[in-house]
Amino acid sequence: METNMIGSKITQARKEINMSQAQLAQQLFISPQAVGKWERGESVPDILTVTRLAEILGVDLNYFSENFQSVGSEMALSDTLNKEASGNSANSSARQVPINLTAVDLQGNDFAGVVLHHGKFKASALRGANFSGADLTGSQFQAIDAREANFDGANLTECNFSATDLTNATFRKSVLTGTTLEMSGQGAKFIDANLMNAQFTKADLRKTIFENCAFDGVDFNRCDLRGLSFDGQTFQGVRFDKSALNDVSFRGATLRNVSFTLPFFGNKQVIHGHENHLLRRRDDGQTHVRRAQRHGCYRSIKRYNYLRVRAVPR
Repeated sequence: METNMIGSKITQARKEINMSQAQLAQQLFISPQAVGKWERGESVPDILTVTRLAEILGVDLNYFSENFQSVGSEMALSDTLNKEASGNSANSSARQVPINLTAVDLQGNDFAGVVLHHGKFKASALRGANFSGADLTGSQFQAIDAREANFDGANLTECNFSATDLTNATFRKSVLTGTTLEMSGQGAKFIDANLMNAQFTKADLRKTIFENCAFDGVDFNRCDLRGLSFDGQTFQGVRFDKSALNDVSFRGATLRNVSFTLPFFGNKQVIHGHENHLLRRRDDGQTHVRRAQRHGCYRSIKRYNYLRVRAVPR
């Protein structure tokens, strides 16, 4: 964040609500001299203070972005939310201005309920940060330590998690539509989450918990899913592409148009209570899969690299 730009915006928003530097400082529990330094561009508030400033001054967090186009008093938080709900297009575009949070220490910070469209978190520390109920549509998380972060109820539509450590992070009732996750996520919890057209790419998901989730058009590409339980969950148009599926369980799950692409690393899968041991061999350059058990869980097998699963009645 550029110091002069931040300072001028603090000054403008403060004057618009007829608040003195001393009054603003009192609400932030700091000295008026500190506010004066911000406004003169001599220093810059940390990200947690910026969040508090947005609340006090009645502006959206994106207001402090360098490329933000001021819309005057319409940026008061209550007016902004009302206009967004009514589909005000001009305000919507203003709220989607990117904020670049590169190499910032945000560990344990509280972003609950924040609206931050197309934000950029890069090489930042987000361990234990609280994003519950936040709208992070289109945001990017690159090379992030987000262990134990809370994304419960967050809107993560079209977000991109790249090289992100989400160990023990929580995603209860989160919306992951068109979300891309290239992550290490052992111990992450996806509970009652809505995953639609999401992509897990080269993700280490061992010990990840999926409970009561709906998977629609999800693609697991070169993921490590060993030992996971998908029991009782719904899969529609899901692809497991060259992923490790050793000891994965689908008991009681609903599978429609679910496919597996070879090479297929799993040696044992449980579907609706039936175990299928798959043996692979090469013959004249072609890969064949044969069932080692009599239960017919596989409807069709195509040569080379494609396998489609059919659910079997219990």
